[in-house]
Amino acid sequence: MISANLDVLRERIRQACLRSGRDPSEVTLLAVAKTFSPEDVREAVKAGVIDVGENYVQELLEKREILVEERIRWHFIGHLQTNKVKYIAPWIHLVHSVDNLAVAREIDKRALQCGRIIDVLVEVNTTGEGSKFGVPPERTPGFMNDLGGFSHIRVAGLMTIGPFLPDPEGSRPMFRTLRLLRDEAVARGQQNAPMQHLSMGMTGDFDVAIDEGATIIRVGTAIFGVRKRKGS
Repeated sequence: MISANLDVLRERIRQACLRSGRDPSEVTLLAVAKTFSPEDVREAVKAGVIDVGENYVQELLEKREILVEERIRWHFIGHLQTNKVKYIAPWIHLVHSVDNLAVAREIDKRALQCGRIIDVLVEVNTTGEGSKFGVPPERTPGFMNDLGGFSHIRVAGLMTIGPFLPDPEGSRPMFRTLRLLRDEAVARGQQNAPMQHLSMGMTGDFDVAIDEGATIIRVGTAIFGVRKRKGS
């Protein structure tokens, strides 16, 4: 099932890129594995998935240990607590959810201890919903400037979560806002901020996100099916 789902998904990505005049190789498919088993992840990897995202550090650690021999680039996409940074700092590929200086400072500190630079994305709350994490759009340039003081963080771009509307077109203004913020950041030329990524779009609205410039789409349901645990 997972392999067949991925075939359908890749064709959908290809069609979305075709409509927007983009090369499908510009879009990274990030498989969101929250609540799904290591065996499910292994099946996705066998079907060609490289990038896997998790929302919770404990779940990420458990799956990584089981799947240590698989070729996986692990992404952290949930709200990251400062006391959990040390567990993922030595090997995490990309942190999608930096929205405060405390966690940025901790990532920078742990990256220094590990002798590496950690790529992060700034999470932007483009919907204005109080239930969502993220920096407000109007505060994003200032926050980016603050991140410029960290030598072991590389700001690889921005991330946002759409508004979960029945019509995916409802997400377009938010995705466009993120793209414009990224373009403005590129124009400013911050030294530690190459800003090559826009992480936006999920199963229901990634077609629109690709049209607006997404370089990473975060997809779970369209790969693995319905979440397996209540409340997830």
